[in-house]
Amino acid sequence: MMSNRKLRLRPMSITWRVLMFVALTVTICLSLMASLLNSSINHHFLQQDAGELEVMTHAIEHQLQGNFISNDELAVELEKAVSGHHGVYYQVHTIDGANIYSNSQYDFSTSAASAQMADKFEIDNIQLWELGGKTFRGLVTGVEVSGVAYKVTTAIDIGFHLTFLEEFKYSLWTIMTGSCLLTLLAAWLAIYQGLRPLRGLSHDVEDIQTNKMNVRLDTGKVPKELIDLVQSFNQMLDRLEEGFSRLAHFSTDIAHELRTPLTNIITQTQVNLSRPRESDKYQEMLFSNLEELEQLSKMVNDMLGIAKASNGLIKPNKQLLNTANEIQALFDFFDAFADEADITLQTTGSTLEIYCDQLHLRQSLSNLLSNAIRHAPKGSTVTIDCHESVEKTANISVINPGQPIPEASLPYVFDRFYRVDKSRKKHSKGTGLGLGLAIAKAMIEANGGRLSVTSDQHKTQFTINIPLAVKD
Repeated sequence: MMSNRKLRLRPMSITWRVLMFVALTVTICLSLMASLLNSSINHHFLQQDAGELEVMTHAIEHQLQGNFISNDELAVELEKAVSGHHGVYYQVHTIDGANIYSNSQYDFSTSAASAQMADKFEIDNIQLWELGGKTFRGLVTGVEVSGVAYKVTTAIDIGFHLTFLEEFKYSLWTIMTGSCLLTLLAAWLAIYQGLRPLRGLSHDVEDIQTNKMNVRLDTGKVPKELIDLVQSFNQMLDRLEEGFSRLAHFSTDIAHELRTPLTNIITQTQVNLSRPRESDKYQEMLFSNLEELEQLSKMVNDMLGIAKASNGLIKPNKQLLNTANEIQALFDFFDAFADEADITLQTTGSTLEIYCDQLHLRQSLSNLLSNAIRHAPKGSTVTIDCHESVEKTANISVINPGQPIPEASLPYVFDRFYRVDKSRKKHSKGTGLGLGLAIAKAMIEANGGRLSVTSDQHKTQFTINIPLAVKD
């Protein structure tokens, strides 16, 4: 069975879509015009023929009003009734069917028998008759003179009109076809020229490579309809360039981070294997190597945790938590570390109830607090402030005094293995080698929250924004 991908048809090209739309529109418009012209000409011929028939009918009725001794004398006068008209025919019968006069070899009596006889000329009573291979427009009227009723049949040969209409239709359809083809050609040329900027963009995009991510498309060289597209593409390139740059730095950083413990393990092992030693020396080496391996294992586990959280693979076990209880548990754990660093821990603000994973929250706060204690000057105070934001969410801020984070480094402090300066690299214990803030951010975002940082000459503040618990 073919897959859905194989069965899926390629979308129709823009050129064909526009050409089909133009062709349909032009065909409809030209057809309507042709129909209107044909209808107008037919109506004109009908009016013209109706005028001829009316003149003939009135002339014959006028002759019938005269005083004639016999039908033969009447026939002589009727012969003079209509003169100077080409292709016109008329017949006069008595009401009982006796023929008084006919100026045509065509017998219209059969056609006239089925026609409605009117007392006076009416255009709605004009009919089409087929007789002897010719087409006529005919009219049957009734005239009563001195108590005698007559049936007057008048007809006009419209063969010339029909021939003209056929030739006109042929010419019209020829012109319509030529106009449609010419319009489609003009539309194709317009589309081809209209898509020229896109072909230029495609050519420029081909020059963009992973080692040439600084290339940007020029918005001044495209029509205004494509400016938004070019700007969006350039913004995408900015994000990709930033991502590639971070990935390159990440690869370099992780290589440096892994090289030190691996070098230590290899060096210690080589030294101890260079000559026979006491068993306690080998045991000491193994303990040292184990410490380095545990550090490497923790780093790998932390990186896997960040990757899972970033890709939505971690499903938080959310529960109702009290911020005061969580902060107090955190202080109890860090009291000894803070005393050793001569740092005072305090909490301010209000007690809130939040809805998130307890393990994720404690891990995030632990990473932020250990980071704050390490970078706060001795004798200072590290504060955890908790309050409700204007967006009706909980803001939990970890604040420490000390040297500010450079403004240029603020966007990157949550990157894996990022170090603001070399002095911070000395602190490699606790939450991992440059992964603590990245882990904290990943855990908070996995619970639907945000982690941000601000820093100035007075303090550095990391703020967790997390949803409040919904009250019934």
